[in-house]
Amino acid sequence: QVQLVESGGGLVQAGGSLNVSCAASEQTAIYYSTGWFRQAPGKEREFVAAISWTGGTTDYVDSVKGRFTISRDNAKNTVYLQMSSLKPEDTAIYYCAASPFDVARFKTRILSWGQGTQVTVSS
Repeated sequence: QVQLVESGGGLVQAGGSLNVSCAASEQTAIYYSTGWFRQAPGKEREFVAAISWTGGTTDYVDSVKGRFTISRDNAKNTVYLQMSSLKPEDTAIYYCAASPFDVARFKTRILSWGQGTQVTVSS
């Protein structure tokens, strides 16, 4: 099973930017769709963004479209989430996830999860 390790979370003021990364333990992970979910206190985990293994297809939840950008560098087995114009409601633990299925089925076909990284946006 692919192991995923997130990094880059932290505290930022509203309107600011933050980048988080997800590094995979195996080279085979480059063939997986990879993405991000988040879970805020008292709320269910929700899908944020996903990217196909080629990088050619992406998907975002409506609330982050135009503010977040997902990308990947398969040479580094790493997926990135660039977050800008952050809002207090973006505060959550962000989890990296990987799926052997395509982006269309990513949300319901997760194979591996990372341990999560905290993102806090102050008002």
